Amino acid sequence: MTKTDNLVRCGWVGDDADYRHYHDTEWGVPLKNDRAIFEKLVLEGFQAGLSWITILRKRENFRRAFDNFDAETIARYTANDIAGLMNDAGIVRNRAKIEATIENAKAFLKLRERTTLKKFLAGHLLQGSVQNQAQALTDVPASTELSTRISKALKKEGFRFVGPTTVYAFMQSSGMVNDHLVGCFRHGECARLQKDAWRA
Repeated sequence: MTKTDNLVRCGWVGDDADYRHYHDTEWGVPLKNDRAIFEKLVLEGFQAGLSWITILRKRENFRRAFDNFDAETIARYTANDIAGLMNDAGIVRNRAKIEATIENAKAFLKLRERTTLKKFLAGHLLQGSVQNQAQALTDVPASTELSTRISKALKKEGFRFVGPTTVYAFMQSSGMVNDHLVGCFRHGECARLQKDAWRA
């Protein structure tokens, strides 16, 4: 646990102001629409092998580079668009992840023909958001049986860079799971925000 501004926070926050703001205002807050869910899922994929702070500080650049994560636009990207993204120093220039984003946009649009991405994900949560009671960071897993199941379901739909660890990080950040430590001032707040937010 860390304590700044007389508030007790999860230990991963440290003293970084960007992390602190993200932790206090976004992490664990349910995402309300499919565009935001798609964006977070893509960014978590880009984070694989990197620290989240790297992605967080480049997030506005990602939004600019990927047309504000409009899936219909991204699905139409060509080789020229990929080349342009590979030359964009404002984002993570990883060809596999860029190409996966285009494939994910196509998978997202195909899935949307029968349901929303939010309903698809919520269907795996029998009782809504998972309310964990972790006392320390060592109590928080990197992945779970549930994230593994969702990972497999997403891959079956054509999504890429959605392994169990990436999916679990997405679940934590999007409010599908409450992994704020019980001593953190945001645990109770996020529990209230998450109530019924991810019910199918």
